[in-house]
Formats: sequence, structure tokens, C-alpha cells
Amino acid sequence: MKLPFPLQEGEELLTLARRHWLFVWPKLIAGVVVGLVPVIALWWGMLRFDWADDDIPRWIALGATVAWLGYWAVRLYFFKYRYDNDIWVVTNQRIIDSVKKHWFHLQTSTADLVDIEDMSVLRSGLLNTLFDFGDVECQTAGAVRKFALRGIPRPREVQAMVDRLRDQARATTKE
Repeated sequence: MKLPFPLQEGEELLTLARRHWLFVWPKLIAGVVVGLVPVIALWWGMLRFDWADDDIPRWIALGATVAWLGYWAVRLYFFKYRYDNDIWVVTNQRIIDSVKKHWFHLQTSTADLVDIEDMSVLRSGLLNTLFDFGDVECQTAGAVRKFALRGIPRPREVQAMVDRLRDQARATTKE
């Protein structure tokens, strides 16, 4: 996968995570329903009252349908785009949080592993427990005091991996 940021010399990608699929699919499905139901209702009404045969109401309904579906298509595209481009990367040197909301936006935050002081995992709720996703919060000694990986799958495994890597990085810097 092409990352939206360069890796440092000697840095290896160990894991890449994004929010669990439960964060995106229900909202996408709801968006499709909200986008389609008014169009179906409009055209059902047009056919029911025989307005679909008249030129002016038909063209107005067609224009409203195109505008409405276009609006929802763009909105859902950017919702999915943000989901696909909201990633957390763990390397052998640092944790990286990268977000692209749209084509002309990029926000990247990093925390060196040696700067991570405390870590906690929060997995609360029935769906979080059943599907094993939650938040990993890191307290750092760097400029960004809190570093959070929100809604990621298998948060305890990620925490254990970062703990192990942090201990290795600290042992290397002490030598």
C-alpha cells in the first residue's frame, strides 16, 4: 500500500489499522436509503397521480432527482474516502496517525515509540466486545500529549505490540 507519508531510513511498517468496518457500513447503508427513499416516493407519486406524462412536472422531478442523487453520491463518496484514508500506522520507530478528509487535505501526527509513557485500551459496549474493537490511548512525552487510535480492531493486540516495540526502542537508546 502506498502511504501518504514517507518512512524514515531503516523504518519498517509493522501494522496498518483503520476504524472497524462497523464505523462505515451502517452509515453508508443509511445514506443510500436516505438518498433513495425520497426519489422512490417522488416517482411513485408522479406515476400515481399521472404527473409523469406531463412535460413540466416530469422535467422538474427529473432535475430534482438528479440533484438529490448527485448530492448524496458526493456525500457518500467523501465519507468512504475519509474512512479509507484515516489510518494509523505502527512502525518499528513510531506511531503515525494520518487523515485525509478530501483530496486537498492531509493531517499527519507522529509519536516516537521512546516518547510513549502510558497506554490504555478502552473497549466498551456490546458491539465493541463482540467484534473486538476499541480505542488505544497513548500518553506521550512529546508535543502531542495524547495520541489516540480510535475504533481499531484488536486494540489489546495493538497495545501489546506497541508496548513490546517501545521497550525494544528504549533498550536500544540506552545502549
